Amino acid sequence: MDEVLHKAGDAVQEAAANVVTRLRNNASVAAGRGRTTIGNEVVEKIAGIAAREVPGVHDLGGDVARALSTVREKLHLGEESAAQGVSVKLEGRTAEISVVIVIEFGFQIFSVTEKVREKVISSVENLLGLEVVAVDVTVDDVHVPDESAVAADAERAKGYVAETKAIVVGS
Repeated sequence: MDEVLHKAGDAVQEAAANVVTRLRNNASVAAGRGRTTIGNEVVEKIAGIAAREVPGVHDLGGDVARALSTVREKLHLGEESAAQGVSVKLEGRTAEISVVIVIEFGFQIFSVTEKVREKVISSVENLLGLEVVAVDVTVDDVHVPDESAVAADAERAKGYVAETKAIVVGS
């Protein structure tokens, strides 16, 4: 319990420290008769939505972020954020994006992370006109459905016999 509270406290401190960074973290795109400013929250949401669309991605965010999101939903304090698990560093017209995912059991991790990277880059560049210079993907956890083979170990073990039989080759 103390460890969970400690992690939650660290997450709150990190969030507070990021507020100042977020205020200064905007992309600025020159236009014909003015300037367009894109807040990092917009980039985070688009990247989060893109990442969630990739088959094999169960959820976004680390353990603490997912736990706080669950508490927030149960207390009816808001829905899960599309930007959960996504952070962005904007500089001019370039974006560096970090995505934390939970992968579904049975999917090839490298393949899913490459597809997340491709989808995020494509979505951000096409929808916002920014240049994505990097997308770092962290796999934080693996989701194992209750009905999966791993969850059915006890049922499969019922018929197990420890006895081995010799195999006779040629007689």
